[in-house]
Amino acid sequence: MSSPQISVAVLGATGSVGQRFVALLDNHPWFKVVALAASDRSAGKKYAQATRWVLDTPMPDYAKDMIIVPANTNAVQAKIVFSALHTEIASELEPQFAQAGSAVCSNASAHRRDADVPLLLPEINADHIQLIKQQRKNKGWSGCIVTNPNCTSTGLTVALKALDDAFGVKKVFAVSLQALSGAGYPGVSSLDIMDNIIPNVGNGGEEEKVEWEPRKMLGKLNGGKIELADIKFSAHTNRVAVIDGHTVCASVALTNPADPQTAEAILRNFSAPESARNLPSSPRPVISLRDEADRPQPRLDRLTGNGMTTVVGRVRQDPILDLKFVTLSHNTIRGAAGASIYNAELLTHLDLL
Repeated sequence: MSSPQISVAVLGATGSVGQRFVALLDNHPWFKVVALAASDRSAGKKYAQATRWVLDTPMPDYAKDMIIVPANTNAVQAKIVFSALHTEIASELEPQFAQAGSAVCSNASAHRRDADVPLLLPEINADHIQLIKQQRKNKGWSGCIVTNPNCTSTGLTVALKALDDAFGVKKVFAVSLQALSGAGYPGVSSLDIMDNIIPNVGNGGEEEKVEWEPRKMLGKLNGGKIELADIKFSAHTNRVAVIDGHTVCASVALTNPADPQTAEAILRNFSAPESARNLPSSPRPVISLRDEADRPQPRLDRLTGNGMTTVVGRVRQDPILDLKFVTLSHNTIRGAAGASIYNAELLTHLDLL
């Protein structure tokens, strides 16, 4: 990628996911942040004044004195727009930016189910990015909308892709242990989560997302549309007292059953498609397989591969289905802001902006 850098903006920049965008875009080799946008109550203020910084890394210097602008197409003009907007707002605003010519790389769920919008994890379904050609034809706009999945779907789907390619996946039973940062800030009350597990993540149909989104990502692009994967899912989603890192315990039924050792080799050797392999945010490795009996653990493993790697462990025989295993994925990096940035890099690399 040669200079000049591509102009990018962040919508919802003061929130917890917006902050992660701001941090990850600091000194990005391809992208230059030209606008930080937020609600009207923050517009006009310096970013450092309007933002209660919640990350454990310092606020980047470039952002501190940037003046926050309103989240609209008059105030924000950038080649790529990263959306950390709430779903209701994203539903209205993201098409406006696409119509205005921006490539919208969204963490919001508003358009994930749209037939012509890619639901993208480049290390497993980079070819789905071509769906934006159909999207532009359907909508008549020069920009586009590309989404990344729910943060709980992310690591699970990466592991399932490796197994599905090798053996075929028929059924998935999954139980999540989801970090507090997935609820945003201020998020879950301390009186609710301390000494507790909350067996319902109330982010607008969390279990339904985990049961549906992998089917789109593992589906096939055929004739300008995605054919959903024929896999049955059952998910339980739970909030636990962990700051970052979503853990999922999964059992799977396979078309061609495999022993744990064979499955481990497939997971360990899984690689991204060539188009998504050497981008700035590409996970290296895609999957890190832990051999220890008590890994992965969020505190120890969530920053593997700079937070972009899916960590898998405890691969073993399942007495009801075929295999069971544990996945861990950093929910605000690989599962949110880092995901959108990776998607934008793929768009750039393939000259699809």
